[in-house]
Parts: sequence; C-alpha cells; structure tokens
Amino acid sequence: MVKTSLALVPGAVVMSEPKASSPSSGGTYKGWLFKWTNYIKGYQRRWFVLSNGLLSYYRTQAEMGHTCRGTINLATANIVVEDSCNFVISNGGTQTYHLKASSEVERQSWITALELAKAKAMRMQAESDDSADDYSTSSPPGSGQGRGARCSEVQSTLRTLGNKVEDLSTCNDLIAKHGSALQRSLSELEGLRLGADTGDKVRQVTERATLFRITSNAMINASRDFLGLAQAHSKRWQRALQAEREQRVRLEETLEQLAKQHNTLERAFRGATVLPASQGNSATNSQGNSPVKGDMSDEDEENEFFDAVEDAPQFITVPADPKYHRRSGSNVSGFSNEIGMDDQSLDEQSLVFNPESSQPQEAEPEKKRRTRIPEKPNYSLNLWSIMKNCIGKELSKIPMPVNFNEPISMLQRLSEDLEYCELLDRGARCQSSLEQLCYVAAFSVSSYSTTVHRTGKPFNPLLGETFELDRVRESGYRSLCEQVSHHPPAAAHHVISERGWTLRQEITLASKFRGKYLSIMPLGTIHCIFGKSDNHYTWKKVTTTVHNIIVGKLWIDQSGEIDIVNHQTGDRCHLKFAPYSYFSRDVARKVTGVVTDKEGTAHYVLSGTWDEKMEFSRVMQSSRGGPGGGLENGVEAKQKTVYQTLRARELWRKTPLPDGAEAMYYFSALALTLNEPEDGVAPTDSRRRPDQRLMEAGRWEQANAEKQRMEEKQRTVRREREREREAAQTANPPEEAFTEGSITDSTLKSTHQDSHKALWFERTEDLVTGESVHIYNGGYWEAKDQGTWEACPDIF
Repeated sequence: MVKTSLALVPGAVVMSEPKASSPSSGGTYKGWLFKWTNYIKGYQRRWFVLSNGLLSYYRTQAEMGHTCRGTINLATANIVVEDSCNFVISNGGTQTYHLKASSEVERQSWITALELAKAKAMRMQAESDDSADDYSTSSPPGSGQGRGARCSEVQSTLRTLGNKVEDLSTCNDLIAKHGSALQRSLSELEGLRLGADTGDKVRQVTERATLFRITSNAMINASRDFLGLAQAHSKRWQRALQAEREQRVRLEETLEQLAKQHNTLERAFRGATVLPASQGNSATNSQGNSPVKGDMSDEDEENEFFDAVEDAPQFITVPADPKYHRRSGSNVSGFSNEIGMDDQSLDEQSLVFNPESSQPQEAEPEKKRRTRIPEKPNYSLNLWSIMKNCIGKELSKIPMPVNFNEPISMLQRLSEDLEYCELLDRGARCQSSLEQLCYVAAFSVSSYSTTVHRTGKPFNPLLGETFELDRVRESGYRSLCEQVSHHPPAAAHHVISERGWTLRQEITLASKFRGKYLSIMPLGTIHCIFGKSDNHYTWKKVTTTVHNIIVGKLWIDQSGEIDIVNHQTGDRCHLKFAPYSYFSRDVARKVTGVVTDKEGTAHYVLSGTWDEKMEFSRVMQSSRGGPGGGLENGVEAKQKTVYQTLRARELWRKTPLPDGAEAMYYFSALALTLNEPEDGVAPTDSRRRPDQRLMEAGRWEQANAEKQRMEEKQRTVRREREREREAAQTANPPEEAFTEGSITDSTLKSTHQDSHKALWFERTEDLVTGESVHIYNGGYWEAKDQGTWEACPDIF
C-alpha cells in the first residue's frame, strides 16, 4: 500500500511510489502529482492531464469522463520551480497550484512538458490574433453579439476577402493578357512601311505602351505579393476559427455534462428516503454541527455546495395547558416556574397590543406613486462568461456590465429595509421591552423577504452618492443614505421617524466568488433606538448566498445567526437562519428564535420563514433534558430545551408582489417607487444617475457607455485626490516617518487612507459598540428645504 506523509506546510511532505507521469499521443501528457489543498489535509494525490495548452486535474483517472476539479490556461500562466520536487503554476492571482513530484526526474519531465505546452499556447494565441478581450469591453455580453456573432463576423470577413482575392487574380490575368496583345499589335505596326509622320506617331505609342508594360508589371508583382499574404492570413484565420469552434464544442459538451449531473443529483436528492429522526440526529452528531473555519481548497468546495443533513433543533416547543394556572416550582417536577401571574395576565391580546394601538391616527394626503416600471428587455445573459474570471476576487472591485444589474443602486437597496417599517411603529407602542424586542426581531427578518427572487445586482454607488426616501406623509419617516467610502465600499444610513424610533447603520459588503456559489457578507452594525423608552437595540446581518452560478437556475439563500441585544435592559433575541438542505424535513428558509431577559429566562419563541411570515408564542414554562441524556452512536446526546407555549400569533407577513413583478425585476411596491424621479432631491441622488436611468428605460448599450464614463470620471477624481494628499504629506511629513523602526501597519494604513470626507455624515466612535462609524451630522433636509446644494460634488 502506498503511504503518503502529510504535513502542515508546503514542502514538508514525503511521498513514496506515486505513479510516474507518462506522455501519450496527440500532445497530451498525463500523470500523478501531489497538489497542496489546505493546512488540514496538506498535499493530496491528483491525476493531472496536460492537453491543448490547458492543465486539468482530477481526483482519480475515472473522473476524467465526467468531473474536472480545475483547469488553468498555460498561455497566461507563470511556472516557478521551488526545489528539486516542488513547483508552482499561477495565472496571476485567481488560480495557483502548488505541486510536488515524487522525484527530481519526474519534476523536470513535467516542467519540460509544461514549458513546451505554454510556448505552443502562446504561439497559437498570437497567430489567431484573438480580439475577444477588446470586444468584450466595447460590447457587453448578452446584447445579442456573443460568441456566435463573432464567429459569423469572422466567416463573413473571410468570404469577402476570398472574393476580393479572386477578383484581384482575374484582373491580374486580364492585364497580362491585354498587355501582351497590345505589344504584339504595336510590333506589327512597326513592321509596316508608313510615312514619316505616321512612324513618329507609332514610336510615340510604342513608348507609352512600354511605360504601361513596366507599370503593369510592377502592379502584377505587388498583386502577387498581396495574394500570397492574403492566402497566408486566410489560412491562419481558418485555423483560428477552427480552434475557436473546437473550443466552443468542448465547452458546450462540458456544460452539458455538468447540467446532466446537476439534474441527476437533484432528482436523486429529492427522491431520497427521509432519514428517521434517530438516524438524522446521530448522523448530525457524528459529523459535527459546523464545518472547520478557514480557507478551503477548490476541490473541497463541493462539500459546501451540497448541503448536509439538517442540524438538530436547538429547542422543542409544545402547547401549554389551556387551563394553566399559577404553580410553584415544587409542584412541577423538572420545570422552572419562569412566569408567575394569574389567568387574567395571560390574555394573548394584551401581549400584542396596548390601548394606544387602537387609537386612530390622522390620515394625511399621500402622494400618488408609480406602480409600474418599463419591463426588463429580453436580452440573453451569460453570467458564467463574466464570473469565470472573478473566482476568488472581491466583486466590489470588478467592473460589471449593467446586464447583471437591476435598475436601482445599493443605497436604494439598503433603503428597502424599511419595507415593513410598521413593525417598528408597533414596537414603539409596546409597553413591554420583551414584546418590543419581538417586533424588532421580525423587522430584522422582514428585510430579507425582498431578496428571494432578486438575483440582479444593484449598481455600486459612486463615492459621495446619496439617496433620500421621504415618506413622512405615508409612513412618518425620512431616510438618507450616503456612500462614505469607496475602498472598501461603505454606505451610511440614517432614518428618523415621527412615530417614535430612529434607525441607523453603516454597511460594508464583502463578497467572494468560489465558482459554484457567490457569498455576500454584510459587515456593520444596525442600531434601532426607541425615543419613549430609550431602548437601544443592535444587530448584524446574515450571509447571503447565490447558488447555481455555473449551470441551472439562480437561487438565493440566507444563512447564519443574529443576536439582537437591548443595551438598555439586557434583553436578547437569538435568531437562526437555517441553510437550505435537500434532506430537510422542515420548511425551506426557516427562521427560529428565542427572546430572553438579562438573566437568560425565555419569554417568547419566534418561528417562521424569512420570505413569508414570522410568528411568536409566549413561553409559560421551560425545561431541559436531564444530565446524561443517553448515548447516540457513542456520542452523548445534546440536551434540548422544551418550551411550553401559548398559541402562536402572527407578527409579520409578506405583502404579495405587484402584478407582473416577474417582468419588473421582481420589485416590491416600495422598490418600484425608489427610482421614480422627484423634484428637489440633491444633485448626488441615485435617481439622477444617467446609467441607471438608461437601464431602467431598456437602453442597456447606452447605459453601459454611461457607466464606463462615470467610473473613469471617478477614477480621475480619486487620482487627483491622491496626488493632493501626497503633495501635502511631502510638504508636511509626519515625524514618526523619520524615526527608525517607527513605521507600523497602522501608520501605513493611515497614510494610504482615502482622504474623502463625507458630506452629511461624520466619522466618530460609537458609544455603544465602540466601532468607528459614520453618523448623520444633520443639515440635509434643511438644505433641501432651502434648495442650497452648493456643497454637493459633481459625481455624475
């Protein structure tokens, strides 16, 4: 048996007797190599295949027919030899393979084969004169000019050139034929006995014919040279076109295989027999509840794509006795008497509403908002053609065409959190802080309901861009967002409501694309303050994952945990967003939670889904499983908390989408109004973005051109700002810069920090969380009332 010794760092592995690499016919080179995966598994034995300038690898030889774990193009790759057995192949940052051969001879064989394949790939790339990159920047994908259009254009050009070459060859023959005939005729004239005047005329014509012959011969030679060059280039174009066709066929076959595998796996998962509860729990316990954190190798990521058996619930709820009355702890064995009250206090209506909630409010005239936007054009969309070059990169730094966008900006998307602001209005009227916390929790969940069908990407805001949402007449609040940082991109948001609450947040999005899925991690804290009670709540957002990037229909999932804390009373709500699982016996997109006081006593249990509704139940009693709750497959069973609750009541339910929403980017009623033109908004408002406005109107090509213009303008302004900062630092250098050993990472970071200063928000330390955040400094709504926007920069 072949043994492989694994280590925790590259270069510290001893391998024995791997199968030697072997060349094969057709310019293909195959063999076993050891590939570095991660710090847990170290080097792993993989089967590598070098063919047509592409280096691919598989776990086994049997996988070659159906599953490729990774491919790197040698035409743009860099090959570096580290030592006698180790070498590295990288294509500039997105893909890097750390490889090890079993011997120096085998390593040299691979290096030779790789260098030859790289030279051949570069030569073929130069000969084909491939202009795909330039074309992609000038013509966005999905605009009806894709790969097929480029092939048709090349074929048309080849046909035209061939016709012109044939015409030129015909003209060449005719010139030679007529020139010879003219020369013969003139020779015959010279042989005739004519008069002196006639002989002079004949000699003059002969001289002119001689000049014509010389000129025509020069043209014939030039035509012959051009004909040779045209034929040579025609052969090159034909070869390039043939290579393009073969590559397209290979890609189509690969994608077809992936699609078939995906459909087969999905049918198998959906048709699988549901595991019994005991088996499901034991499988969960034996495999662990959470994966190891840290970087993973690319071949290990399929374990993240296919979900495991669902986690066991953290608690169990059972209906409470309808005739429940006050009992002491000694009367109920195994239960803690958490709530001591008489039957009258258990009236469930009193848990939800107080007398203030029944008082009608004065109705103010509402502005009529639009209910429709232009329908989305039916442009073809090839997401993989763009995303394949973004694997492992931060997507906020990659320019993307508007074809992947929806016609609103990230600032407007952030304002959509207020879709169900009435939950905070009801929370502001609550007498109990614990009940209020339930409404805050429902509000935090409701902000995800608009994302279930929204696979489009919002526009990245420009630095200094703002968005206001004035809904005082309709909902009693005013909202303002501003893009306060470009790298990393960060947006500050402030909402003030006349109904007793304030909301503020500063959100930075971190995203990673791993080939099979896209993860979006919002970073930042959300604050909600109620004026009447001074209750101050904070929480963070969960991770959004977009699946089926390569093949299949895109779908979105939310997963993670949220802790909502009341810093005034110490109350806490823990919410868990369960990731989607094929094996789940529960509803999809499930959310569960428990509301506890500062002592940890549970008062409410929350349940529902983030795309439909949330309910809450009052906890009457709770108990925990006794110590030593038994063994399941040799693993001690987890103790689960059992809550006796009253009947569940609805906290929030999603409003149905407008009619025809599928043709309007699946926008909600609020989202349809966000980009509606309004008078009096700031010059930096997202509604004034020309690229966004053009896209909404269906003019995507003009929108892409405007987007490129605005991004270049932003880069120019940033370069000018950096030059001014460098000039200021040169004129007034910091003292620590001249002290030996005094330059630290923080000094360098502050030196390179963007000098942009937000207009309506000011950076300060948050007194609750201790974070350095941007907080609204006032003045925007006053400037709007006065119409004084002189301080606003020209960003569009």
